[in-house]
Amino acid sequence: MSNEENEPKVPEVKPVGPPKSTIREYFESFVVTLVMAIFGMTFILQAVTVPTGSMQNTILVGDYLLVNKFIFTPGGYELPFLPQREIERGDIIVFKYPGNKVNPQADRSRNLIPYQINYVKRVIGLPGETVEFKDNSVFINGKLLPENRYIGDADDDQSALTVTEFEERRGEANYDVYYRPDTMEAVRSNKRILRTGQQPEFGVQGKPMQVPPNSFFVMGDSRDNSEDSRYWGFVPRELIIGRAMFVYWSCDRGASNGSMVGCLTHPRLNRIGKFVK
Repeated sequence: MSNEENEPKVPEVKPVGPPKSTIREYFESFVVTLVMAIFGMTFILQAVTVPTGSMQNTILVGDYLLVNKFIFTPGGYELPFLPQREIERGDIIVFKYPGNKVNPQADRSRNLIPYQINYVKRVIGLPGETVEFKDNSVFINGKLLPENRYIGDADDDQSALTVTEFEERRGEANYDVYYRPDTMEAVRSNKRILRTGQQPEFGVQGKPMQVPPNSFFVMGDSRDNSEDSRYWGFVPRELIIGRAMFVYWSCDRGASNGSMVGCLTHPRLNRIGKFVK
């Protein structure tokens, strides 16, 4: 037996590079965090703010929302290994404004550019359904849509609506909608029909409208203060970004005078963390 075979084997020692500096460790952590944040904001979550009172009191002006971009099946095709589902009636969705194709001048007069601004509304009509309005009530396929109707009024769009009960809550309804006192009083006295859109194609009293395939009819919860599908039509599926989840920050825009610093110093703590439904 040779001497080489009797000699103990010495483990191979791999060369060790110089230790990472603190600056390099922080930089690498920052890059990883940034990549994860960009991935999350691109495919999973998105932050949006609410500039108008069309969804009062469900969502208030000054609410900052996180949007789940992951929940709805892309193009209606469900992936079995992902927690996704179809868009349902009652979902509060965020979508790119499709534009008023019947009356483009209405957009130009307000400097609205289609596909550039995000809107937040509630899904009312699904593809293939008929939507009809009668005296501040909504009918789907000829049947009354269960909604909890309230009278709501406010001095301005920045404040929450002062709510008065109008009728008993419907047990099967899972969300609330609000009408102004004058419009509900007019309906009571048979002097006024539902306040609908400027274009008769999207809101004629007693005229059913059929939702096109792969599109949705949406409305704001503050029904007399919402420019929605009654005005400009249906929302194509490809323009829908996701479902509004919860309020991650909220500020009193009236007290803050619209400034970012004022928004930080005038928070509405009771709304932070509130789920929207």
